Amino acid sequence: MKRTRSQWSKVVIALAVVLMVSACAKKKTAPPPPPPPPAPAPTASLTANPNTIQAGQSTTLIWKTDYATDVSIDQLGKVDPSGSRTVTPTESTTYRLVARNDTGTQEATARVTVTPAPPPPPPPSNQTEEELFSSNVQDVFFEYDSYEITPQYRQVLQGDARFLQQHPDIRFTIEGHCDERGSTEYNLALGDNRANATKQALVGLGIAADRMRTISYGKEKPFCTESTESCWAQNRRAHFVYQR
Repeated sequence: MKRTRSQWSKVVIALAVVLMVSACAKKKTAPPPPPPPPAPAPTASLTANPNTIQAGQSTTLIWKTDYATDVSIDQLGKVDPSGSRTVTPTESTTYRLVARNDTGTQEATARVTVTPAPPPPPPPSNQTEEELFSSNVQDVFFEYDSYEITPQYRQVLQGDARFLQQHPDIRFTIEGHCDERGSTEYNLALGDNRANATKQALVGLGIAADRMRTISYGKEKPFCTESTESCWAQNRRAHFVYQR
């Protein structure tokens, strides 16, 4: 049977469609794009300027982070990724910053040391400096045959130290004394130990060592001359003497 031109055209078109469908069937599907790389781990820094202050003073915390989505400071709560804040701690404090994101966590710390405020200046007085010294600085008394400072007299020395801090120009001598029992040589050594134990206690309370000198009189300069226990107790002392 002889085909017409129209019939041949339809055959050609049908073949072309079959070839196109076959070509599409053979074409591979493109793979999906790879996932984005994870965010870098956060970085963090925290400083305090200044890092040492006196009680009642302020300092400035300065921090910087990168790649963080959540930033907090223990004592302040949530904060901006980077910034600064003025703080007035009442005691020595370590500030801790934590920066987080989906990849990890980074911490940073800054230590602020708070020192005691200086004592207030002494009130005006008509007394001389020597008179003030005599009325405010108390002697330290010791047990028999001992140069250990008892808790009672450690409290006395704290009061002495407060006065001496308010009068930084005063210099003085610490005399070591003993009661009459024992040899002269033994009591000179014991008196020296008592004077130096008192000096070291004052140094520990902030009084400069070069403001004081020590001397031992042993049993040679008693404050009380009776041979009784109450009298001996008065002689076992570290005695303060103002230096003119």
